[in-house]
Order: sequence, then C-alpha cells, then structure tokens
Amino acid sequence: MNQIDIESTDLNLLKVFEAIYDEGGAGRAALRLSVTQSAVSAALGRLRTLYGDVLFTRTGRGLAPSLRARELRPVIGEALDKCRQSLSLARPGATDFAGRSVTLGLSDDFEIALGRDAIGALAESAPGLRLIFRQTHSRLAADMLMAREADLVIASGGLAAHALQRVTAGQGGYACLLDPASLAPGQQALSVDEFIRRQHVLVSSGGFIGVVDEVLHGLGLARRVQASTTHFSALAFLLRGGDSLSTLPAHAARGLAAATGLRMLPCPVAMPGYAIEMGWRADALRDEAVAAVRRCVLGLLEGFDWTDGPAEAWPP
Repeated sequence: MNQIDIESTDLNLLKVFEAIYDEGGAGRAALRLSVTQSAVSAALGRLRTLYGDVLFTRTGRGLAPSLRARELRPVIGEALDKCRQSLSLARPGATDFAGRSVTLGLSDDFEIALGRDAIGALAESAPGLRLIFRQTHSRLAADMLMAREADLVIASGGLAAHALQRVTAGQGGYACLLDPASLAPGQQALSVDEFIRRQHVLVSSGGFIGVVDEVLHGLGLARRVQASTTHFSALAFLLRGGDSLSTLPAHAARGLAAATGLRMLPCPVAMPGYAIEMGWRADALRDEAVAAVRRCVLGLLEGFDWTDGPAEAWPP
C-alpha cells in the first residue's frame, strides 16, 4: 500500500467528514458548510478513496456511518479541535463565535430547568455561538465525552473516568408532579398512603424500576406504575386529566409546573439526594468556545435553586 502524503491531502475533507457524520446526510452537510451538495458528494468520493472504505451508506433516513467511520470520528474530531484551538491562540481574547457550535450533553430534566437561561446568557456573553443540546444520562455521559459526541455534559454522577475533569455544582432532590384537579381543595401535601394509592408514571431509561421503587422496597412498601416514559417532558401530557403522579427531580418538576399548570408537591417519602456534576475532556477548554459555554452554564448551575420549593419560585 502506498503511503499517504499529508502534504498532498486536502485537509478540508476532514470538515466534510465531520459535517456528514454529524448531520447524517450530504444535503444537510452542504447547508452546514455553505457549499453545494455536489461539492459534498465529490468530497465524499475523495474521502472514500483516501481511507479505502465506503465510510457512509445510504439508508431511508440519510447516510449511516460505517464501522471505520465510527472509528475515525473521534480521531478526526480531535484533529479539528486542535486546529480550532490553534486559531484561538492566534487571536487571544477573540470573541467572534459566529458559525461555532458547542454540544452540551444532558438529560431533558436539566434541559427543562436550565436550557432557556443558558440560551439567553450565551446570547449576551458569546453572541453567534450555537448551543446544541444532546440527550444523555449518567450511564452514557462519560462515554459521550470520550467519543467526542459532546463537549460538555451535565449529569448526576458517572463522570469518574481519569481522562475527564468534573466539578460538583449542586445537590438535587425530588418532588411530585400531578394534575391539580385530582387534589382536594386547598390540599398542599400528599400523605404516604395517598402516594401509594395513586397510579404512578415512571420516567426511566429502562422502564421498569426507579429510585422510588428502591426506597419504597426498603420501607416494605410498593407502588403501582401505570406507564413509563424515557423523557420528563412527556409528563406535561401524560399526567393531564388523570389522578396519576410522577416523582422526578425537583428542578424539572418546578419547570414543568410553571409551564403547564401541573402541581408540584413535596414527596412524602424521604428520597436520597444526588450530586449534580458538569464534566468535560481535559483538553476541551483550550477551545475558547467550549470554555465560554462552560463558564456560562457552570455559573447557572451554581446559582440555581435545586431544592423542592414551590413552583412559584420559578422565573416567569
């Protein structure tokens, strides 16, 4: 096999690879890069020759990466990040983030609680920068960072990998969410008996057992789970018009209550707290765009009220 000479290789092909991989199609990649689709297709042909692999195959939903492309993505991503970092060093103090994006991995409870404020704060501190929210949870967050599928993550633990840096930004708790029409007039709390009597909607990536079940089991109790979902935002629709309740992180319960008219009440069962962490790769902060998002979001995390106080405390 002939050795590939980097001097004769167009390094712009790496940007095309990144765009196709992230966008899942040549048309969307072309829009992202502000070039024609035919230019992207031609570049893909050159990439296939360069790496001796098909890289992407057409499916009904666009272009799917091959095994080799999945192996290349973190390597190419790191190389492009290094190039971006070198350019930021050439322009110390530069604040022009136009065209840049930073991916923040988080579950939708944190997106509900912090997303709007993060968008607003970055519009002021880093105008032109696009923030991409990507779904994850504590069992996936570290792998997402290591695979360079996210630049930063917010998670409830799971960030102990040696190549990652993390900071604990708060301590979370739980609250109950339900339709206020199912409560007695003036009712401000749930008893344990009522908590057990009502049907529950579980939010879980697995769909069977949640932390509430573990706590109740320790008390010799059990609840009845009527349905389960993987997204907290679905509760805005699943709880409406019934007498079911859901137990969820207090920050998400407060946001959903304020936005939907559902009622947030304290959980009558003592629930364990959990650490709220932000994590990133050790080299990520060399990129000023990532550093800017970290400063902004970490400030929001550290200033946020994570308690199970009333929904009225939520910003209007």
